[in-house]
Amino acid sequence: QVQLLESGGGLVQPGGSLRLSCAFSGRAFSMYVMAWFRQAPGKERELVAATYVPSATYYEDSLKGRFTISRDNAKNMVYLQMNNLQPEDTAIYYCAAKVRGDQDYSYWGQGTQVTVSS
Repeated sequence: QVQLLESGGGLVQPGGSLRLSCAFSGRAFSMYVMAWFRQAPGKERELVAATYVPSATYYEDSLKGRFTISRDNAKNMVYLQMNNLQPEDTAIYYCAAKVRGDQDYSYWGQGTQVTVSS
């Protein structure tokens, strides 16, 4: 059974940075595609970034250059470094996992709130 636990959210001023972490509990972490999604109030959930191996990494176009996803297979961790945060980045951020080749993400964390405000 896979469990995901996010941490690192909080309140940050515009222009600031946050690093989200996601701890993966289960087996064969390296076999999973790991992703970050976010859902802002009144909006649909959107894919922020996903990674399987460094050469197979996806970013939502508007976030390229500000957000960086990374993973540490030795520690079963995935991270999202977020720089130059703006109020429109305010959302609940979710960590998700799926087996490579699956269409849908099968496993989700509980989410961590990120609020960007002065």
